[in-house]
Amino acid sequence: MKVQILVSISLFLILGVNGQDKIIDSILPNKKTKFNYKPLIIPTVLIGYGLIGIESDGLKLFNTEIREELTENIDDKFTIDNVSQYAPFVSVYALNALGIKGKNNFKDRTIILGSAYIIMGASVNGLKKITRVERPDGSSRNSFPSGHTATAFMGAEFLYQEYKEVSIWYGISGYAVATGTGFFRMYNDRHWLSDVAAGAGIGILSTKIAYWLHPILKEKIFRKNDNTDGIIAPFYSENSYGLALSIKF
Repeated sequence: MKVQILVSISLFLILGVNGQDKIIDSILPNKKTKFNYKPLIIPTVLIGYGLIGIESDGLKLFNTEIREELTENIDDKFTIDNVSQYAPFVSVYALNALGIKGKNNFKDRTIILGSAYIIMGASVNGLKKITRVERPDGSSRNSFPSGHTATAFMGAEFLYQEYKEVSIWYGISGYAVATGTGFFRMYNDRHWLSDVAAGAGIGILSTKIAYWLHPILKEKIFRKNDNTDGIIAPFYSENSYGLALSIKF
């Protein structure tokens, strides 16, 4: 059952990525095209499912059934999700370091990633404070939405956008890792399915908005230093997680 759940979620998200590749993947209208809502469908559905799950008795029951199925006979927890959440967007910088160039240079992709991270973080933390949903393990009341999952899917969409013209498989691999991160958040009894669904939607949508805002931010704020280069990576110190950024001008 656990494998079936993971495979089902993976197929749903991967099909969504492939579907987006066949349409204009932008929510910013221009003079020649009308506003394109299609790229917003998947993240909106995921967020909507999560929000409905907060109050819906039927979805709460489904959350409980999924939790019982996942936690049955578990002896050890696997905290790989604490690291895997960063893997998709770190892969963008790793691939560039290996000479596999993506859509944007270091400066532009870092502006996009930073914007997406701010949007995602503000959304997740704001909803956690408003909703105060109890975690499955009862440790706190900040379960909704899943921040780890939001980070992972933000990175997966970032990886997809940067490398979809090189190979669709980069995006698929990123989404597979993100799906695994969400799975382990439930497996480790830290989140409900509705938390993970909403986190995934927020992560994807945050990156889409960041790409939409990028031309404006680049024009108004980041005009100089086009030759900026550097590296970005996650760090871990005792019980703290974060990002380390090294920039060379």
